[in-house]
Amino acid sequence: MAKIGFIGVGIMGKSMVRNLMKNGHQVYIYARNKAKVEDVVSEGAVLCDTIGQCAAGRDAVITIVGYPADVREVYFEAGNIFDSADPGTYLIDMTTSSPTLAKELYEKGKAKGFRVMDAPVTGGDSGAKAGTLSILVGGDKEDYEACYNIFEGMGTNINYHGAAGCGQHAKLANQIIIAGTLSGVCEALAYAKAKGLNADTVLKSVSTGAAGSSQLSKLGPKIVAGDFAPGFFMKHFIKDMRLADEEALADNLTLEVLETALKNYLVLEEQGLGDLRNQALIKHYE
Repeated sequence: MAKIGFIGVGIMGKSMVRNLMKNGHQVYIYARNKAKVEDVVSEGAVLCDTIGQCAAGRDAVITIVGYPADVREVYFEAGNIFDSADPGTYLIDMTTSSPTLAKELYEKGKAKGFRVMDAPVTGGDSGAKAGTLSILVGGDKEDYEACYNIFEGMGTNINYHGAAGCGQHAKLANQIIIAGTLSGVCEALAYAKAKGLNADTVLKSVSTGAAGSSQLSKLGPKIVAGDFAPGFFMKHFIKDMRLADEEALADNLTLEVLETALKNYLVLEEQGLGDLRNQALIKHYE
């Protein structure tokens, strides 16, 4: 089994580390706040003092951080991944990030002898815990095939989408679907409330019909219950929608539903709600 460096042991990353260890991999982690990873260290993860130490001597290094700027920091800044990993290492960025940045990582990494892939995930914190994430991979197909066993430790729906950046494009398509679908769920619940309907009964009625969706079944009850605890931060979803909108506009493609959802979320972020989960969009309608 592989020796894996893992950078980004947050809500998603911690469960991914656990599942990699369950699948027999030795996982070395780096975290800025060591107190937050004491549990996975007690379960067998090896805590490293620096990113460079985490990356050196590994078969693969996985990153799943917050923003494209964070990706640049862990790969490019002095003493970090590109300066520390051994040539031939598989470098897998699982952050939802810029397709353009993914291509840059691939090109600069390849020039240094690394095997670089973009492999963002979808499935949320529940999928991370269950090891059932969807993993969307871009890069060289032979590298995807070589790392399939690693991906299997974290997900069950693992697909190769093409050259560097294509994994990110596929993930942004996923986020576009969520933006529209979750907006529809929130609008439907706002309508039901205005008409005096019982929201729980409405959810029960429509969940198995043509309106049924993962967003409806997973987040609808949380919206009704007023549960906005983050499993996926609204501020990160805003980042994803911005990336998708930028990529669409680069091709002169206008995505009106995406742009409307993004506009509504930005208002909520300005109100200081960015650390809530993305179903807090319902607050736009309240």
